[in-house]
Amino acid sequence: MSDPISNSNDQISYETTERSLPILPVRDTVLFPHAVLPLTVGRESSVQLINSLGEDKTIVVVAQREARVDSPQPTDLYAIGTLAVVHKVVKMPNQSLFVFAEGLERVRLADFAQLSPFMRARVTTIPEVIPPKDSEVEALQRNVLTLFQQIVAGSPTLSDELSTVAMNIEEPGRLVDFIASSLPSLSTADKQETLETTDVRVRLEKINQHLAKELEVQQLRNKIQSEVQDRVQQTQREYYLREQMKAIQKELGEQDEGQRDTEELKQKIESAGMPDEVKKEALKELGRLVRMSPMAADYSVTRNYIEWLAVLPWAKTSGGEIEIPKAKEILDTDHYDLQKVKDRILDYLSVRRLKPSMKGPILCFVGPPGVGKTSLGKSIARALGRKFVRLSLGGVHDEAEIRGHRRTYIGALPGQIIQGIRRAETKDPVFMLDEIDKVGRDFRGDPASALLEALDPEQNASFRDNYLDVTFDLSKVLFITTANMLDPIAEPLRDRMEIIELQGYTEEEKIHISFQYLVPRQIEENGITKEQIEFPEESVSYIIRHYTREAGVRNLERTIGTICRKQARRLAEGKSEKLVVTKEIVQEFLGGIKVRSEGEIAERTKRAGVVVGLAWTPSGGDVLFVEANQMKGKGGLTITGQIQDVMRESMQAALSWVRSNAKLLSIDEEFFANHDIHIHVPAGAIPKDGPSAGVTIVTALVSLLSGKQVRPLTAMTGEITLSGNVLPVGGIKEKVLAAKRAGVHDVILPADNKTNVEEDLTPEQLVGLTAHYVKTIDEVLEFALPTTPREEQQDAEEREKVLST
Repeated sequence: MSDPISNSNDQISYETTERSLPILPVRDTVLFPHAVLPLTVGRESSVQLINSLGEDKTIVVVAQREARVDSPQPTDLYAIGTLAVVHKVVKMPNQSLFVFAEGLERVRLADFAQLSPFMRARVTTIPEVIPPKDSEVEALQRNVLTLFQQIVAGSPTLSDELSTVAMNIEEPGRLVDFIASSLPSLSTADKQETLETTDVRVRLEKINQHLAKELEVQQLRNKIQSEVQDRVQQTQREYYLREQMKAIQKELGEQDEGQRDTEELKQKIESAGMPDEVKKEALKELGRLVRMSPMAADYSVTRNYIEWLAVLPWAKTSGGEIEIPKAKEILDTDHYDLQKVKDRILDYLSVRRLKPSMKGPILCFVGPPGVGKTSLGKSIARALGRKFVRLSLGGVHDEAEIRGHRRTYIGALPGQIIQGIRRAETKDPVFMLDEIDKVGRDFRGDPASALLEALDPEQNASFRDNYLDVTFDLSKVLFITTANMLDPIAEPLRDRMEIIELQGYTEEEKIHISFQYLVPRQIEENGITKEQIEFPEESVSYIIRHYTREAGVRNLERTIGTICRKQARRLAEGKSEKLVVTKEIVQEFLGGIKVRSEGEIAERTKRAGVVVGLAWTPSGGDVLFVEANQMKGKGGLTITGQIQDVMRESMQAALSWVRSNAKLLSIDEEFFANHDIHIHVPAGAIPKDGPSAGVTIVTALVSLLSGKQVRPLTAMTGEITLSGNVLPVGGIKEKVLAAKRAGVHDVILPADNKTNVEEDLTPEQLVGLTAHYVKTIDEVLEFALPTTPREEQQDAEEREKVLST
C-alpha cells in the first residue's frame, strides 16, 4: 500500500447518518479525512466490493491490525476507520484494481451486517472535539507547521510542495491529519492512534512530539552522511594527488615509496637462497602485491608473508668446523661429569667431520630437576659454535603454537619452530624444546602430535608450516628435548628421540660442582669477593647432607646464595673481616638441621617391623620407610599411606609368602588367625605405587613377627614373587644415590640389577656403600636381620654409636 500522495483542499460537505456501508480492509496504511490515497486492490473480496459499487461510491476504509492476515475478520480490523468516496478505478493486467479514494470523515464501526463476499457494517460518524481558538492552540499549530517545514526542507524524499500545502491549511485538526498522512516515518500504529484521537488539541500535542523526534533523527542522519561524504571526498582527493605525484615522479625518473619497497623485497628474495619452488611462490605473491592497492585489506597480509619468506635463513649455516679437543674442553668447562651426554655430542661432531651432509640427531635429556639439562643445551651450542634457541613447551595446548596459523586468520603468524629459526638466523641452530613431558592437549589440538613431523629425521627435511605453506628443511637442526619423566610423552614421539638419562649427583659430585661453579657464581651475584668469604669443604659437605636432599643442585645453590647474602649484609653493617663458613655459622645463618640422614634411619629402625626401602621419584631417588604393626583381631590386613593398586598387591603377596613360610620362619601358624596386621608407608599425603617395595614389605613383616630389629643403616629394593624369588627393578642409580645421601651403608639389590650398578655408577659413587645382590627372599632376610644374639648385640652398639654422633 502507498502513503497518501496528495490532499484535497476542497471542502466537501457530506451528511451522514447511521447506515450500512461496505468495508474495505487495507494493510500497512491509514486513510485520513481530506486526503486522497491510491490503493491497489488485489484480494478477491475487495475486488468484488469495488465492482459492486453503483452510483453511490461511498465506502469505509479500515486498517488491519496485522498486515499478514489475508482474509481478515471483524476482529482483525481497527474499530475506527475513514468514510471515503471512490473517484477513479483502473483495471490492471493482473486482474487487480488501482483505486483512488478520498477520505471524508472519521467513523466508528458498529454491527457487521454481512461478511461475504465482502464485509458490510453499520457505521456512525465521530464528531471532532474542536478547541477554542486560544493562544496555546495557535502556538502549537505554528510549532507543528514549522517543524514539518524543517523536516520537508531537510528530507531528500519529501516534495517541497507539501510545505506550501500545509501553510494553506487553517484548521488545526485538518493540518494534523495532512501531516500524519504525509510523514513516511510514522508507523501504521501511530497513524491509527492519530486517526482515533478526536480531541484536536491532544492530536496537535502528539504530532508535535513525533515531529520533534523525526527532526532530531533527520539532523543526526544528515550529520553522519555529511561526515561520510567528507571522508569519501578526502580519499578521492588523496587518490587524485597520489596519481599526480606518480605522474610527476615518472616524468622526473624517480621511484615512489611503493616501488622502492617492491624492489627491496625482490632483492631480498633473490639473495635469500630459497629453493626454486619457494622462490617461485615468493615472486608470485610479490606480483600480486605490486598489482594491489596499499589501501586494500590484504596488502599488509601479503607483504608480511613475503617478508617472512625473505628473512628466513634458507641457505645460511653456522659455518666453520669445530675441533674435537676444543669442543670437549668447552663441555668439561661448563659441566662436571655427565659423561654419556658429552660422549654422544663428541661422537656426533666426529661423524659430521667425516660426513658433512649428515642429519642432526634428536636427543632427549631425561632426569630430575636441577641436574643441568637446560644449561647443557647452551653448552652444546657453544661447543658446536652454533646459535642456541630455546622453546619452553610447558603448558602449551595449541597445535598452532608449533605449526602456525593459516594466513586467512587475522594476526596469523608462523609456529614457534619457524620463529625460532628466524631468531637464530641460521638453518642449523641447537634448538632446545624444554619440558616436552608437560605438553598439554585440548580442543585446540595436540601439540605433541604436531611435533612428530619436526622431530622425525626422515620427515623434517620437508617441514611445512601452516602459515608459510612451503617446505622448510629442518634436517640440519640439532633438536634437544628435556623431560623429568618419560611416561607422559606419547609413544610415537618417544620413539623418534634418542633418550639420554641424566641421573642425580652424589655428595662428592655436588662438592666438585659447588667449588667449580656454584660458590664462584653466588659470590659474584651477591656483590662480594673471594677474599671476603671462604667455604671449607667440610662445611659444603655439611650443607649438602643436612640442608638439601635432592638429585640436582638448585636448592644447594640457593642455600649457598643465602649464606653469601648474610655476609653481604654483615659487610654493609661495617663488619669487614673475612667470613669462614663453619658448621656453627651454617646453623646460625640457615637454622637447625633440615634433613637428618643417618640418625633418622638408625632411630626409626630401633623398633622391630620398620624397614628402609628405596623409591624412584621424578626429582631423583628417595628412601622410603615401611612400618608394620600387629594387634588382636581375626586375621585382617590394613594398608594405609595412599598406597596405589600395584603396591597394594605387593603387600598382599608379601603377607601370603610370610604365611606360607611361617613354619620355616619360626612363626606360630595360629598367630594369623587371632591377630590383625597393619602396614603403613609414610608420608601419608604422597601417593605411592610400584612393585619395587616387595622385599621391604616382606622384611618388615618378618621383623615384626620375629621381634628382630633390622640391621641399622640398611636399605633395600626389589620385586618379589609368591615362590620367593627377587626380580629386578628400575631406577637403580637414583635409588643407590638416594641411599648414599641418606647415610645408608648396606644396600640390598636384585642380582639381575648388578649390571646396572656396574654401568651407571662409578667406583667413587659407591665409596662407603656395600651392595648385596640377592636372588631369593631367604637371602634378603639373611642380610637384613640378625641371626644370632651376638649379631643383635653388634647391631645395637652400631645403632647407639650413630645416634650418639
